[in-house]
Amino acid sequence: MLEGINPLLTGELLLHLDRMGHSDAVVIADAHFPAWALGERVIDLPGTTTPEVLAAIRSVIPLDDAPALDLMESADGEILSVQRELMDAAGTAEQTTRFVERFAYYDVARPAYLMVRTGETRKYGNALLRKGVVGHASA
Repeated sequence: MLEGINPLLTGELLLHLDRMGHSDAVVIADAHFPAWALGERVIDLPGTTTPEVLAAIRSVIPLDDAPALDLMESADGEILSVQRELMDAAGTAEQTTRFVERFAYYDVARPAYLMVRTGETRKYGNALLRKGVVGHASA
């Protein structure tokens, strides 16, 4: 047990976040996302939501240069409440977030270093976060 670490950050998750390098990506996926079909490293965190897991991850890793966050674009292009929660959790804004068409998103997500599958049931509740340089303030 560690103090000051969000309890959603399991030892396995912390290990993989630590092993990520600059610009490596982690996908925080909803329960509908084909994480096991696309990813080489997948961690399941049932009973969680994507915004809370993203906020926990952001507590230990900085953002890469913009766009550091990719969200799956909704079918009608509307920004959904779950997507606003994801941008808030990541510390990004609409202008610094990239929205990627659903099938193109799978291609963008496939090479991610890590995928974390949550219990999120809201549609389009997926986020791809790129890790910045640890120990250096963002410009």
